[in-house]
Amino acid sequence: MKRRWVVLMLMVAAAVAAAQSVPSYKTLKYPPLPQVKIPEPAEFTLSNGLHVLLLEDHELPLIRGLALIHTGNLFDPPEKRGLSQVMADVLRSGGTKSKTGDQIDEELENIAGSVEAGMDESSASMSFSGLKETADQVLAVFKDVLTNPEFRQDKLDLTLTQYRSAIARRNDDAGDIPGRELARILYGPDTPYGWQPEYEHLARIHREDLLAFYQRYYFPKNIMLAVHGDFATAEMRDKLEKLFADWKVEQPATPPFPPLTAKPAPGVYFAPKEDVTQTFFSIGHLGGTLRDADYPALEVAANILGEGFSSRLVSRIRTELGYAYSIGATWAANYNYPGTFRIGGSTKSMTTVETVQAIREEVDKLRTTEVTEKELDEAKQAVLNSFVFFFDSPAKTLNRVMRYEYFGYPKDFLFQYQKAIAGVTRADVLRVAKEHIHPDELAIVTVGNPKEFGKPLAALGKVNELDLTIPEPKQELAKSDAGSLARGKQLLERAQQSMGGAEKLAAVKDATYTAEIALEQAAGGIKIKQVNMYLEPGELRQEQELPFGKIVAYTDGKTGWMATPQGVQPMPAEVLKQAQGEIFRELYPLMLSDRDASRTVNAVGENTIEIAAGGFSVRIELDPATGLPARQTYTDIGSGGAPAQTADIFSDWREVAGIKLPFKAIQLENGMKMLEVTVSEYKINSGLSAAELSKRP
Repeated sequence: MKRRWVVLMLMVAAAVAAAQSVPSYKTLKYPPLPQVKIPEPAEFTLSNGLHVLLLEDHELPLIRGLALIHTGNLFDPPEKRGLSQVMADVLRSGGTKSKTGDQIDEELENIAGSVEAGMDESSASMSFSGLKETADQVLAVFKDVLTNPEFRQDKLDLTLTQYRSAIARRNDDAGDIPGRELARILYGPDTPYGWQPEYEHLARIHREDLLAFYQRYYFPKNIMLAVHGDFATAEMRDKLEKLFADWKVEQPATPPFPPLTAKPAPGVYFAPKEDVTQTFFSIGHLGGTLRDADYPALEVAANILGEGFSSRLVSRIRTELGYAYSIGATWAANYNYPGTFRIGGSTKSMTTVETVQAIREEVDKLRTTEVTEKELDEAKQAVLNSFVFFFDSPAKTLNRVMRYEYFGYPKDFLFQYQKAIAGVTRADVLRVAKEHIHPDELAIVTVGNPKEFGKPLAALGKVNELDLTIPEPKQELAKSDAGSLARGKQLLERAQQSMGGAEKLAAVKDATYTAEIALEQAAGGIKIKQVNMYLEPGELRQEQELPFGKIVAYTDGKTGWMATPQGVQPMPAEVLKQAQGEIFRELYPLMLSDRDASRTVNAVGENTIEIAAGGFSVRIELDPATGLPARQTYTDIGSGGAPAQTADIFSDWREVAGIKLPFKAIQLENGMKMLEVTVSEYKINSGLSAAELSKRP
């Protein structure tokens, strides 16, 4: 026992001695940061006008490239917002005239290469990377995608589906809302700088729009290409000259980007969201550009105010007062148009008002009293330290230099900026805070549960409530005239006769069908037994047997309910909307639309009619040989929760009670097969009653 005690004492003594020998972090000394070196790339223009920068770097056997195209989403047409971003995505995924995007993916994966495309507000990009030994193959793919994109329809459909899903989910994360809405407020929701795409804008984007945008802006004289890596400059120059020799497209010079017309929009803006347990906020006003003389001092000021754990906002509002979960400030300048001054984060719901008031106090202090020497020194060091990491490799530095040249900045801008940061004084911080940070112009955007607020938000000023409702896609109908309406009526009458005659269709007072629905793997890969019961003039009951239980839904066209294994609940608005659409498209009354004065029947093709009423519309393609409906196309809520272009393709027509009806149907969503319906039985005029349809399980 005594021996163990001695051993323990020796171990403790050794630990103490070791601790005493370790220097405190306060005594540690760090070497000065390495000086940023500006690369000197070989710079020239190919015979077709494409501007090139080449930088040799033999450290690793890699070759990388970045092309900047003088365009951006600021050129999106107002009625087709999102066009340029969709174009950039499909430029890559849609493949080329000789290879599909999937084939390109496989080829690049096999050689550890990549080719990517992107779109920003005032520049587009295409990049490539690969091993030195496969550089020729990667460059060939890069050139093919850049110069011969095919924009295949299936990839366009997929991309639009993804963008619709993003719109449908854009309010799911409450933390994303304040920053998004602040940008719309500061730049203006109806300007290219502040607008956002909606369903209606995506619905207007077609393949020919992508081609037109690409052809207008993607031409040699409108592109800068920087290539960096393990190559010989002369050899790479010859290689690029030969590679792009056949690309001689000419277009007029790109016009200037639209001017920024935004004006200050101060005030308190609030979006109620009762499903959150904290308040998210974003506060700010318009800022400036990187070329502004006061930008370096403003970046230091923002760092002192709210960047890092020792900043004023963090120290007081998060640490001392314990209000905020997160908080930060930034002077976010842009290259070629004003950026924003922002303060953002999240706080306890109870202290929402107190947090904003404390932020205002800290902003006022920054504008009225000089910062301490310690604050200034730490902020300058932090900015300079972060600056170095933007240029810690020749490739990063080359790309940054390239962007400076793209936006018209001087070649030594890096050094000018670094020198300016080092020269910022306490007086500079106070001056720029007074001149450029304007409390009276701040827009305050909050998202939270007002029931949990300790003080009403009105204590901060007049509250403007934000509408986060996602607009439904507008039904854009084909133009009609007397001739097209008359032709539409003729086509519908032929369809009526093909199905058994208008009178037999009009005699249908109730109808039931039993079917099996097989969902594709992308939609769940399950089978569902379904019974649909329809009663004139517009009641619908649907019963589904699913693997996890039975679901019953009923609507009279105005209200409804749903019964699930968890119980009965009122039919949600989005489900009711879908049910109303199903009632509108019920074949029996749909094919008698010429007898309903509220409906229009318009011919939109040789064998296609468009029927519309009450915000719903459907296009029906008739089989030229039989006159029967072969396909109906409409907009509905898709599997991802967003509106989708939906098509039902009918087949296996058989006669039931003197009426021809389809026993099979395939449903497509944005061009992709989602499910297949096989009907086992139809019942016509079986005596269904409203009481029977509306009876709850």
